Amino acid sequence: MVNEPTRSPLLSIVVPVHGVEAYLYQCLESILGGLSAAEAAEVELVAVDDASPDRCGEMLRSYAAGRPQVRVVSLTRNVGLGLARNAGLAEATGRYVWFVDSDDWLPPGALPVVLARLRRDEPDVLLVDHLRVHEGGRLEVDASSHLLRGVDGCVRLADRPELLRVQHTAWNKVVRRAFLDELELRFHPGWYEDIPFSHPLLIAADRIGVLDHVCYHYRQGRLGAITSTRSGRHFDAFVQYERLQQWVAEHVTEDWIRTDLFGLMINHYLVVVGNDGRVHPRLRRGFFRRVAEHYRRYLPSGGYARPGGVAGLKHRLVARDSYLAYKTLRRASWLAGSPRPASPAGAAAPDAASGGSGPLAAEGTPSGAEQGSAMAGRG
Repeated sequence: MVNEPTRSPLLSIVVPVHGVEAYLYQCLESILGGLSAAEAAEVELVAVDDASPDRCGEMLRSYAAGRPQVRVVSLTRNVGLGLARNAGLAEATGRYVWFVDSDDWLPPGALPVVLARLRRDEPDVLLVDHLRVHEGGRLEVDASSHLLRGVDGCVRLADRPELLRVQHTAWNKVVRRAFLDELELRFHPGWYEDIPFSHPLLIAADRIGVLDHVCYHYRQGRLGAITSTRSGRHFDAFVQYERLQQWVAEHVTEDWIRTDLFGLMINHYLVVVGNDGRVHPRLRRGFFRRVAEHYRRYLPSGGYARPGGVAGLKHRLVARDSYLAYKTLRRASWLAGSPRPASPAGAAAPDAASGGSGPLAAEGTPSGAEQGSAMAGRG
């Protein structure tokens, strides 16, 4: 079912939906609930039922009844997050588009602030701040949020190169639809689909708006989210980065962009390979080998500035393809940061992903600054 649009809204919000029955209503209401009539007239919600196996399809159809600004696209088979976003984008009619994940939600008052900024600055891309919300309601500021401070009006990436380190997800960017079409950017299938989508937006934009306001609540720890799923599909990250590097080779001439993206890529890989909640120990060696392969393939001709400390040491081990040394360092770092007293006899030792506080703990709670974002891959 797709309601026919009756106007050309300022903003289309595309919500891909799959297996989120417990969270869906909260998401939908956070978008449309509490809007004034004038604000509601500027917003279109395009929800994509990605062949959800639960009651999500029924819930969407019920929610759309009597709400002309809600349009439901029903897919006959599950295609995954990226392609579901593309399906929603194909039906969107707004001047701007915002991809919101169906298990996340917008805080009260966020949408009017976004609409006001779009009207005022008319950016190609508007970056918005977010909070991570853990089970039990604990709020966490992302480590890259400080990069959004102190920007008035619109800038280019060359003016604020640190914006490349803001968490590279689709949901923290509101994008001008015509700009998206000019770039011919769409999402690719597979996990980590935001990688070849988000970076080109910032690199190509002439007008980047920055909204230093929390406009998104990013749910942490949901069963089924890729950051909570141990799977061989985390190897999809390599394919997605290859797509990004191909785009960069065709469109980017600035050496500093290539160099910064290289460092961010290696950081991201190290976040994934170090997380037992994502990569099974039996697959870690193979994943590390692929990281080393990409290191050799994409290393900038002029080199790059490695990070300091343990992170820099891990970069050097990747450069040497020294998995055994990396494994030893990882274990030593965990032991150095393990809480005392030790776990009870017979209990499995906690890994970094389950809350270790040592140098590898960040690998379980990745941030935008580390390029360890969750990528929002939930389809």
